[in-house]
Amino acid sequence: MSAPEASTPSVKAQRVLACLLCQQRKVKCDRKFPCFHCRRAGAQCVPAGLVQRQRRRRFPERELLDRIRYYEGLLRQHNIRFQPLHGSPVEQMHTPQTDDASPSDEGFGSPAAKRSGGKPRNIWHAMGQSSIEGSSEDDENEEGLFQDRGNVHGGDIRKAWDYMYEMGSNDPLLFGSLNPNIDISTLHPTQAHIFKLWQIYLENVDPMLKVTHTPTLQTRIINAIGDLSSVSPALEALLFSIYCVAISSLTEEECPALFGISKNDLSRSYQFPCRQALLKCEFLRTTDRDCLTALFLYLVSVKPETDPRSLSSLLAVAMCAAQRMGIHSESTYAKHTTLEAEMRRRLWWALLMLDHRVCETIDHKTTFLSPIWDCKPPTNTNDFEIQPEMKMPPTIHNRPTEALFAVVRSEIADFIRYCPFQLEFTNAHLNNIMKEIPSNSLPNGGEVSTLEKTIEEKYLAFCNPEIPTQFITIWMARGSIAKNRLIEHYTKYSAVEQQSDFHRGTAVSYALKMLECDTKLMSSPLIKCYRWFVNFHFPFPAYIHILQSLKKRPTEEYAEKAWEIMSENYEARMKGTMKLYGPLLVFFSAIVLGAWEAREKLFKEESRSPEPLPKILVGIHEKLTHMSAHFGKLWNSEQNDKIGMTNIGCLLAPTTGGINVSDSILGGPTGIGIPGYDGQEGAMDFQAGDFDWSLMDWNSIDVRGL
Repeated sequence: MSAPEASTPSVKAQRVLACLLCQQRKVKCDRKFPCFHCRRAGAQCVPAGLVQRQRRRRFPERELLDRIRYYEGLLRQHNIRFQPLHGSPVEQMHTPQTDDASPSDEGFGSPAAKRSGGKPRNIWHAMGQSSIEGSSEDDENEEGLFQDRGNVHGGDIRKAWDYMYEMGSNDPLLFGSLNPNIDISTLHPTQAHIFKLWQIYLENVDPMLKVTHTPTLQTRIINAIGDLSSVSPALEALLFSIYCVAISSLTEEECPALFGISKNDLSRSYQFPCRQALLKCEFLRTTDRDCLTALFLYLVSVKPETDPRSLSSLLAVAMCAAQRMGIHSESTYAKHTTLEAEMRRRLWWALLMLDHRVCETIDHKTTFLSPIWDCKPPTNTNDFEIQPEMKMPPTIHNRPTEALFAVVRSEIADFIRYCPFQLEFTNAHLNNIMKEIPSNSLPNGGEVSTLEKTIEEKYLAFCNPEIPTQFITIWMARGSIAKNRLIEHYTKYSAVEQQSDFHRGTAVSYALKMLECDTKLMSSPLIKCYRWFVNFHFPFPAYIHILQSLKKRPTEEYAEKAWEIMSENYEARMKGTMKLYGPLLVFFSAIVLGAWEAREKLFKEESRSPEPLPKILVGIHEKLTHMSAHFGKLWNSEQNDKIGMTNIGCLLAPTTGGINVSDSILGGPTGIGIPGYDGQEGAMDFQAGDFDWSLMDWNSIDVRGL
């Protein structure tokens, strides 16, 4: 018999794993090397089996307990009910047992939000809860991924979306499509210019916005400069946005001196690669803070040249992305480091206040400044005091820090978002709800006077006006409070019969205070580097209120002082980088002339000697004379007939003192038409809707230089 053949043991085929890049991007790999996704991306395909994975280190018991105690402390700090790990009597005393837990002593969070019990429930978890025995929402990890089959969870849905749209990830909804033929790493400036722009950003922009952490970001930039082709998409977008916003903070004269090129050309040379970099890091569906910060800085940089209606829509995209990331909710911050949590708070408030400022210029009803979220204002601390490895919150100072300006602005806004006068102009439904909350439960009792006292005593009393950041903090805060006092006045005395002479005079004093604070800022050489930011806050409501009041009551005691304060502010604004031009100049001029005409008419009736023209009228005369010379060829009688108003080359009369506005300012040779004036004394009653702006080709010449 032949010897039996030796049995050959069957060798189990080794499991082929997805490549490293597909694992990192969480996409399905075809397990061919190189795989489809790596070939398309031109990346090196590395099989996961060739790389030995490091085993996760188990936390020692002591470290685990320390973390649990830290998280429990955060829950107590935010008055969120929970069952402590060790239910000692002391801990039970500090754990809220009812939904009526009182708000924290800091007093700036929403009382209603603090009683709500933390973050909203997960709808996917609620759907699957009935089929998962013994499960709780706390069992869900950050991505919401479960291993049980047959159940739907939020993380599974997100993975499905990622895979479904992987083939067309460059959503061309805004900014167009990413151009694969352009290597944007070659569009960075030279190393010398990168450092120069970074320094300009640190000096001009960072103190105003505080959305980046200088110590850590500077290290990342230095490391990236060595090989710009290998930086992450989010960091690259952030770099280009820093270039853009740094350039936007410079004047027209500074750019050629520093870079040998005009500001307009320099801006455009970096705005295009910035948009491409944002597309590259998929900013429309991002969860990366650097990417969202880059989008915010880009929007800040293009604000001066962008229609506020368009900018408002783009800001809505950024705000929705921020909400999707959860940076508007304090309940999401427990899982982040101290540094990351603080930077998220700063970014939320910076986005919010830019959005609110843009909405103020077009439509208050679209603002996100409301009590429906609970993100706290940034803490008053220096950047160098917050380190990435920190586990506990940094010390909050009661003296000025690097973040002072952002902190004060945020605390004022945090107060305002609960006030009835703010909600009355933004969300009447929320206003009705907030009326049911006792005023003593609102921050500072809901009174602007209390807010003013708090800000003055807590911050401004310790500011040194010789330090630029503290100087701008003082006058921006006081101007903002004066503006909100004026808005509060509108809600209290909306009807004319409700207002006494005292009330009307008080309201005018608020408007004059706004102009005085703005003049302090615009005329000070101390904050020249921050003037780009002050230009965002032209006090137009103050002018409107004062001029309408002077038109109806030209004999008031404050009239002479009001013309003087307006003239000083106008002169400070026009000497700065702010330029009033085109339709806005026509609009503004008509309101000013209507008020001055009423005063001239009064002097004529009383046989009083006419006054010299205020500086504001002289300035308007000069600008309109210049504008008329440029627009003369574009303006014709047909357009004049369509508009249906009398020309006022008025403005083009001599500016010597003692002239009568009715004879020489509001009449004269053919020139630019101002709506609402029909050639009769006292007939000026300007309404923006009376003027068909579309009939004038404002874009046919560069009116910004006028």
